[in-house]
Amino acid sequence: MKLAANLKLLSILVPCAFLVPVLITMSSDLKQAWNSEALQNMKTVFIGIFLEAAPFLLIGVLLSSLMQWFVSEEMVRKLTPKNPIGGVLVAGLLGIIFPICECGMIPVVRRLMHKGMPAYIAVTFILSGPVVNPIVFTATLLAFPSHPEITIARMGLAFAVAASIGLLVYLIVRQNPLRKAKVTVTQVKTHSGFKMAHSHTHVEEHDHNHEKNWRSFFIHAGDEFVDMSKYLVIGALITACIQTFISRSDLIALGNGPVASYVFMMGFAYVLSLCSTSDAFVASAFSHTFALGPLISFLVLGPMLDFKSTLMLLSTFRTRFVIGLSIAIIVLVFAGSWLVNLLV
Repeated sequence: MKLAANLKLLSILVPCAFLVPVLITMSSDLKQAWNSEALQNMKTVFIGIFLEAAPFLLIGVLLSSLMQWFVSEEMVRKLTPKNPIGGVLVAGLLGIIFPICECGMIPVVRRLMHKGMPAYIAVTFILSGPVVNPIVFTATLLAFPSHPEITIARMGLAFAVAASIGLLVYLIVRQNPLRKAKVTVTQVKTHSGFKMAHSHTHVEEHDHNHEKNWRSFFIHAGDEFVDMSKYLVIGALITACIQTFISRSDLIALGNGPVASYVFMMGFAYVLSLCSTSDAFVASAFSHTFALGPLISFLVLGPMLDFKSTLMLLSTFRTRFVIGLSIAIIVLVFAGSWLVNLLV
């Protein structure tokens, strides 16, 4: 075993050894490029995105570790509403009690799903929680003090999109979409609608019953933070590159037109990957350029789906499920914001 591991390590080190002379030869050029103004801006944007999201991710993994300790599977099953409509409505308003950013939401929901929370309730909570909460409500009001209808439209559309997708997941998805769990769920049709039948869950994660002490608590939180933060780092880095090397004026030029303005603002929200507590202040800068509908599409889509959260979703859910979820979010946000623009 040791010999095989050493050979594998040697196969990596040998190519690196050949790179050393090249790096020494290009050292002056690399140093000049690294100190260029564009790269300085990229590093600043990357650090800003990471530092903005990291505290919320840390809060999420700490809550996840607490749930590992104190929340049992029986408790989750007892607290889960039996009626799917009631479950979706409750999940859509959970953000009022747990105002967590989208970065911290995923580890919490993953833990709850391993404890037995149904997928449709978990998805509704992931989508609505980062928007429908008092912190985001207050931030949006402060960003648009003379336009309270923007805040109301943002909260209402986010809740409607999350609830609709939650019901779609309930009706369509038959298996647990988590990457590390296989669940067979059957639904029995009754006179009052659908009800959940008995299901067998096989969790494929290393979730051993450690002794409940502070050491195991922080070990679990640390493992969870490292597992999720690598996707946050990759997403923040790529987002910083896009923001640095593609000018906003070029992007805005693509947004002229009744449909293109929606596409631009939704794509802009996906690329910027801002936290839901600060994206309203960025949107306010476009309030004199775009109509209400494109602004709402930016404010609703960003917390539900952006680049860094897509990577984190892919680390938690199956790829096919994430693709379907992304398409549903984009279609419903586009249709809903267009309808809001017509009505308001």
